[in-house]
Amino acid sequence: MLDERGFKRPKYSELVADAENQARAAWGDKINTSPLSPLGIIIRIFCFFLNLLWQDAEGIYNSGFRDTATGVSLYRLGALTGSTLNEAQHARGELEVVGTPAYEIPAGTIARTESGVLFYTAEDALLDGNGLAIVPIIAQDPGLTGNVAAGAITELLNTDANITTISNPIETNGGREKETDPEFRSKMGRSVAKGGGGTSDSVLGAVLDVPGVRAATVINNRTNLPDTEGRPPKSYQVYILGGDEQEIAAAIFSRAPAGVEYHGDIEKTVTDLSGDLQPVFFSRAEQLQVSISVNVTRNSSYPADGDEQIRAALVRYVGGEYGGGYYNGLTMGADVIYTRLISAVYAIAGVEDVAIQVGPIGSLVVANVSVAPYQVAQTSEKLIEVTSHV
Repeated sequence: MLDERGFKRPKYSELVADAENQARAAWGDKINTSPLSPLGIIIRIFCFFLNLLWQDAEGIYNSGFRDTATGVSLYRLGALTGSTLNEAQHARGELEVVGTPAYEIPAGTIARTESGVLFYTAEDALLDGNGLAIVPIIAQDPGLTGNVAAGAITELLNTDANITTISNPIETNGGREKETDPEFRSKMGRSVAKGGGGTSDSVLGAVLDVPGVRAATVINNRTNLPDTEGRPPKSYQVYILGGDEQEIAAAIFSRAPAGVEYHGDIEKTVTDLSGDLQPVFFSRAEQLQVSISVNVTRNSSYPADGDEQIRAALVRYVGGEYGGGYYNGLTMGADVIYTRLISAVYAIAGVEDVAIQVGPIGSLVVANVSVAPYQVAQTSEKLIEVTSHV
């Protein structure tokens, strides 16, 4: 039923009741419509398929609204705000190769981590006179598993006598899973501001749409004096986690307010419509490394790898590196909530009781961990100590 209050789909039981009432109105109150009677069976078969039609009608109605549409219907609504779905993306990074001087490394050479995450070189490279080359690499498979820590890529899939050692000097980033429906809905909300310009929200919306950007924030200094963080008067600073720096600069410039100064420690150049080069400044988010100590009382249902499951669950919540993969976890400026850590541990089977301490490295407490607006909390399996006992 559709009225001024919206759409309400009748339940199967309501459809059956209405059909039985119509049968009594047509043939009298004594007509037999019980479940095993011939008419009752016909009514219920008919109402079964009628219920499917009502479900389709409800789905069509819901597909017109951002908060209730799902899947393809939701993505098509994105066109109304200029939002497009981010498919799964490949992580990218750099590989430092040491070997025989003047040796040419062909594009497509495959390297891997100890855990088996594969990367291939994106272009040909020539080792210099010192036997050194920096080669761009791309993860073979899309998704979060391609985001690995610095120094994690150490092996060639096929050994080469002319290559002595390989390593990634910085972490690979940009890998992500296909955008989920909740993420897409959130982006649609931000895209309304992105359509404008000259505001913090429009800059933030543009930056968050850059592939590989996991979190971002904009901090303004609207006063006539430098602020406590050293930002000049009437300036703003964009902090970003992930993403390509040139693409980020272009996104900031596309929505930047005229006459307001950028601030940051990274400088990139963007070409404006006149063909002139314009400098753009921004900063990378400060990663707050978080240590966690967990003491678990277990029962007989606790799995053999329960300690590792706890580490994985905590890394997924906070964010960081685990098993050669990288998990986004908390957004920028989000505090590490103590009770959420407890909930993550209790999600593992066989946990009877748990005591947790958490905090920046060397400062464990039984409390939330405060995170500044320009910081993002990160942890790793190496920073999580799990002790379990009966």
